[in-house]
Amino acid sequence: MTIETEVARAAEAGQEILRARDSWSDLPPTARSIVHSALDSFADRGFNATTLKHIAAGTGLSTAALYVHFGSKDELFFEISRRGHESALAIVEAASMLSPAEHAFRTLVYAFARWHAEQRTTARVVQYELHALSGEHAETVAGIRRATEQVVREVITRASGPGAPEDPELRGVGAAILSLGIDVARWFVPGAPYTPDEIGRLYCRLATRLLRPDVF
Repeated sequence: MTIETEVARAAEAGQEILRARDSWSDLPPTARSIVHSALDSFADRGFNATTLKHIAAGTGLSTAALYVHFGSKDELFFEISRRGHESALAIVEAASMLSPAEHAFRTLVYAFARWHAEQRTTARVVQYELHALSGEHAETVAGIRRATEQVVREVITRASGPGAPEDPELRGVGAAILSLGIDVARWFVPGAPYTPDEIGRLYCRLATRLLRPDVF
């Protein structure tokens, strides 16, 4: 198969992984409204500059009413961050179970990059406001991030073929792929210059070059 054919297969598989994925589907409507208002405010102002009044203003609730669902701004941010990182982990885990290994790798890259475009507000908050976490909250999210990195490295190792564990650059390839995907949330604007699908396909091709420069 040609690279473009393989990328198309990865895109199809990645779309299936992402379909109907909603980090907040189990929350009651009011709690979802609070989460979305908080996400918008954290994304626009940053965690430190956001107050409960800002969040409440986006929901039509009183500040006191927020406490029915979340005990504090810190607790709300942790819930958002945990769920966001768990979604990213679930995506790479789902892709990692595909075969052959190179297909799993391409699908992982496609889905990870596309998720950061489609869920850019959530992704931007959970990836770029990590400094707001502390104590057990920080440790929990750090553990999820390490698990995500481990899955990516394992997929890269399998896709690289025999002898790959001895390649000192494989860890760097994993870091590069994760960084590329995460950064989409920072710069992506709907409609310009790429759609989420086009970003996924582009990053899929770029990642293949990192892993297998001999095929280009």
